[in-house]
Amino acid sequence: MATLSVTNPTLADLAKVTDPDGSIADVVEILNQTNEILADMTWLEGNLTTGHRTTIRSGLPTPTWRKLYGGVQPTKSKAVQVTDNCGMLEDYAEVDKALVDMAGDPAKFRLQEDKPHIEGLNQQVATTLFYGDEAVNAERFTGFAPRFNSLSAANGENIINAAGSGSDNGSIWLVCWSPQTCHGIIPKGSTAGIQQRDLGEVTIENIDGANGRMQAYRSHYRWDVGMSVRDWRYIVRIANIDRSNLTADLSGSSADLNDLMHQAYSQLPTLGVGRCVWYMDRQMLGFLRRQTSNGVKNSTLSFENVGGTFQTSWGGYPIRRVDALKTNEATIT
Repeated sequence: MATLSVTNPTLADLAKVTDPDGSIADVVEILNQTNEILADMTWLEGNLTTGHRTTIRSGLPTPTWRKLYGGVQPTKSKAVQVTDNCGMLEDYAEVDKALVDMAGDPAKFRLQEDKPHIEGLNQQVATTLFYGDEAVNAERFTGFAPRFNSLSAANGENIINAAGSGSDNGSIWLVCWSPQTCHGIIPKGSTAGIQQRDLGEVTIENIDGANGRMQAYRSHYRWDVGMSVRDWRYIVRIANIDRSNLTADLSGSSADLNDLMHQAYSQLPTLGVGRCVWYMDRQMLGFLRRQTSNGVKNSTLSFENVGGTFQTSWGGYPIRRVDALKTNEATIT
């Protein structure tokens, strides 16, 4: 297998290496267009056919201040092995043969017709990245929320509590993607985790619910995908943001999103490590903009045109609107 020449490879970078003939390049492009998270994520090939096993440093050795003729106690670092599994997401796309035959470019037409199925895969992966829990759904991979769900856990210091207690809470995430912190994984030996198979012409039974049949072209899509968190210190969750209390002028018991994001920003051990990105839903982003314009003269919120795309940033890190984030999260305690 060829090697990657970039430090934080995206899914597109990985596809170029694992699929040199470009057979899945169009699919990856569509995935990137409909899910901005994929363009942010670092992707690595796992060391297992079902996922990735990594060693995480859980403690540092303690050196000794030695006096003359004094002894030094031998020490060693502490480490634990963690295995992150990949989930197997599949779908079939079927297009009426007569419709395809009328198209000037049948292959391109079929890919366009398959777009809703590819976007469906995307939405499932985006939701699972945040809320997937193997303890509840063993066929999926574990996302961020189940890993950052207790204020008293070891990583609880990276959960900023906005003190909301309602049933319509939300979260804002700051994630730094890199091979050393957090990254997506594909199974060992796979083609960027994505498989597209043209199953050709098939007869679909009972197409109309009245035992009617139809000739169609069928495509099969499969995406083996997972996520590995190697250093939780580079992931910060702002949790318990009560939506019903949010106001543009910070009146009442409204959460101050700028202040909360300052707290999250300050939790990162080192700035400049990996590709750091903010993730929030459209309502949170809307209130962040309104609170900023109403009350902050020297804001860290900025708007710029990056490569022809309008981008919002906070503290130098881009903000992505993620509709997969829930609007009714339970209170984290």
